[in-house]
Amino acid sequence: MKIKVLKLLSDRNLGGVNKTMEGLMNSPLGEKFEFLTAPVSDSKSALKALKPELTIFHDPCSWRNLTALWAIAKQTRLIIHDHHYSQGFEQYQVPSKARFRLMLKLTYGTAHRVVAVSHAQGQWMRDYQLASPNKLSVIQQSPPIAKFLEVPFKPCDRPLTLGAYGRFSQQKGFDILIKAMRLVPSRQVQLILGGYGADEAMLKQLAEGMENVRFLGSISDVPAFLSTCDVVIIPSRWEPWGNVCLEAKAAGKPVIVTAVDGLVEQVQDCGIVVPAENPQALAKAIAQISNLPDETLANWGQNGREAVRSSSDDYFNAWESLLWEVLAK
Repeated sequence: MKIKVLKLLSDRNLGGVNKTMEGLMNSPLGEKFEFLTAPVSDSKSALKALKPELTIFHDPCSWRNLTALWAIAKQTRLIIHDHHYSQGFEQYQVPSKARFRLMLKLTYGTAHRVVAVSHAQGQWMRDYQLASPNKLSVIQQSPPIAKFLEVPFKPCDRPLTLGAYGRFSQQKGFDILIKAMRLVPSRQVQLILGGYGADEAMLKQLAEGMENVRFLGSISDVPAFLSTCDVVIIPSRWEPWGNVCLEAKAAGKPVIVTAVDGLVEQVQDCGIVVPAENPQALAKAIAQISNLPDETLANWGQNGREAVRSSSDDYFNAWESLLWEVLAK
């Protein structure tokens, strides 16, 4: 009989979280564990009906769900998988850091294990003693990447085609990218921007009159989108991990990323890291990468792909080890 693992997630619009979670559920771990899902609001009835040995909580921790977490931990082994909070998030989104950190200490304290999605996020938790060191694990996140690894390498276009995609929100920093593009001669680069969200009208207004910026709407086939790009830009203000960076590397694309949270640890010999929320620095990096030889860009793309080739297997293996470890205790 398989071991039941209940995964609690309320917001099905969190694309990166959903892709990663579904990848785990459809992985070889499915032969040993029965993964079940429910929203947090139904956790009480789900626990009673399903009687899972393990519960993984994917929602953002909050004062509101503290009581629910205590109740869950009394009935099953509880893992809090934090995809949401980071030092960058705290910088931009949290007016009272002391109150926020107290909430995290209390909510993390209910869990048998807390899983960070990047070393940067884990270090932030350690720095502020948000989670007990013996309860904290770091598993670098990885959605399924097999289709990205199949994207063929292609000669660079000139001008370069820059790609960016994701939710149109403050977090993703596409407004910074558009401002940077205004500082770069249009003959050097073209930007294709995929996605949707609350900031769409604002972003289109920022890009008004720019011939080298094109909005593509929602991207249903991300590997196909990446196959048309020469370089991928991730201009986020915060990013606990950053699946887009991993996907771009798997597709063999050089990257330009901001120096925030989990993005930094993903870029070694495969791109450029720039300060966050700095259109001038981003424009300089775009100009720099547009002047690099094709051979350098090809090497960066190859380096990135090789660095992540085993990331899905590593992710599944790390989770399997963690699940058995938590069960044993």
